[in-house]
Amino acid sequence: MTELTVADATIASTAKPNTRPARPHFSSGPCAKPPGWDASKLATAVLGRSHRSKLGKQRLQYAIDLMRELLGLPDTHRIGIVPGSDTGAFEMAMWTMLGARPVTALAWESFGEGWVTDAVKQLKIEPTVIRADYGQLPDLGQVDWSNDVLFTWNGTTSGVRVPDGEWIPADREGLSFADATSAVFAYDLPWDKIDVATFSWQKVLGGEGGHGVLILGPRAAERLESYTPAWPLPKVFRLVSKGALTEGVFKGETINTPSMLAVEDAILSLEWAKSLGEGGLIARSDANAAALDKIVKERDWLHHLAKEPANRSKTSVCLVVWLADEAMIKKMASLLEAEGAAYDIAGYRDAPAGLRIWCGATVDTADIVALGPWLDWAYATVMAEETAANS
Repeated sequence: MTELTVADATIASTAKPNTRPARPHFSSGPCAKPPGWDASKLATAVLGRSHRSKLGKQRLQYAIDLMRELLGLPDTHRIGIVPGSDTGAFEMAMWTMLGARPVTALAWESFGEGWVTDAVKQLKIEPTVIRADYGQLPDLGQVDWSNDVLFTWNGTTSGVRVPDGEWIPADREGLSFADATSAVFAYDLPWDKIDVATFSWQKVLGGEGGHGVLILGPRAAERLESYTPAWPLPKVFRLVSKGALTEGVFKGETINTPSMLAVEDAILSLEWAKSLGEGGLIARSDANAAALDKIVKERDWLHHLAKEPANRSKTSVCLVVWLADEAMIKKMASLLEAEGAAYDIAGYRDAPAGLRIWCGATVDTADIVALGPWLDWAYATVMAEETAANS
């Protein structure tokens, strides 16, 4: 990094750019709707009908079928729509399957730490915890795969992801539990290495919150049928009845009442994704991440929080702003929101002060490009104010 002074940081012109992003929705969840989205495009025949009606089950099954097709998910893996967004889906997996063998939890950002807390304080198990600071990835070689292993595939609050699935052995004894909410649809995931995956529609698909998706590989299904946890299970977590997996959950028979409006919204996004062709969602995320990386490289005052390029998220990209503390970041974000140039880009509350810009597939690359000059303007404006206040 080039050594800068406060004066250097305020050189850029404070003139507002002439071009704004057409869709300034860069929130990391709920994320931007797909291009061309309009509420009038939602199918409405199922609204006001029971989700257990023939039509309701058909629409839920259709959403599951589209997810399977787009993910290239093998028939060996089950897909269930569950309550509580990604958090609910991952909690469901933890409460129903952990306790059968020792547990290792990887934590390098807020949500990974959340799973550690739940394992220790709620389930009362003592996991081996392997941590890394924000911006870093733990040493994956330390993982003992005789244990069940909990990890986030893509750290939404840190911008750090696992580079691939090569660190997960094919002959593992424990189950791999991947909180993959910011990764599913944006990466080509190795499903043979994932026993449990969770995500929500509100990330890469730009869907609505409140619903999670639980994907179970065959080893996870076997665990559910062969192991009974020592703790009581809330009704919304129960995936087994009379010792057998409740297969209806994975055929559109949800555990509780889903919002069929949210389901139709997800279907609209899935159909849009299908129209892009194979790899279309991944290609759009890649292009967006590359455009933002170019912006970062061209500015001495802006840097990725994730230190290692191979571990850098292509969806929830977290940035460090030179000399900016939390108050200054809030000022930048407020300025950009007031101008309609960028919404909701301040970093996560538990993360180091910085910006977080969503680069998932529903964002247009042209809008990422248009954001660059606005970041210059906001930074220069805030730094000029700081300089004046301190002079």
